[in-house]
Amino acid sequence: MVDPQLAPVIGMVFSYTAVAVGIIFAGAALGSALGWGLICSKYIEGIARQPEMLPILRVQMFVTAGLMESFPFIAAAFAMYFTFVNPFEAAAVAAITHVAH
Repeated sequence: MVDPQLAPVIGMVFSYTAVAVGIIFAGAALGSALGWGLICSKYIEGIARQPEMLPILRVQMFVTAGLMESFPFIAAAFAMYFTFVNPFEAAAVAAITHVAH
């Protein structure tokens, strides 16, 4: 049974966590989109300057793109951790019960 005084605080913790998770996903999407744009634009510039470097630039582009694509997955892992485990809930309940007693 949840203490009636804790219910609004727990609701606030979950709502703020939901907002933070949305910001995390938005940042990951924006970072990924900007990264892909920069990688592809530099790839095209490199081909325009030295067309004979096409095979080498292609390999380097895909290696860099693969490394860049790990960022949204790491952000998604943190977002899922905050969504399902939510370490802030236990901390808020502990702080309130400590102050109340």
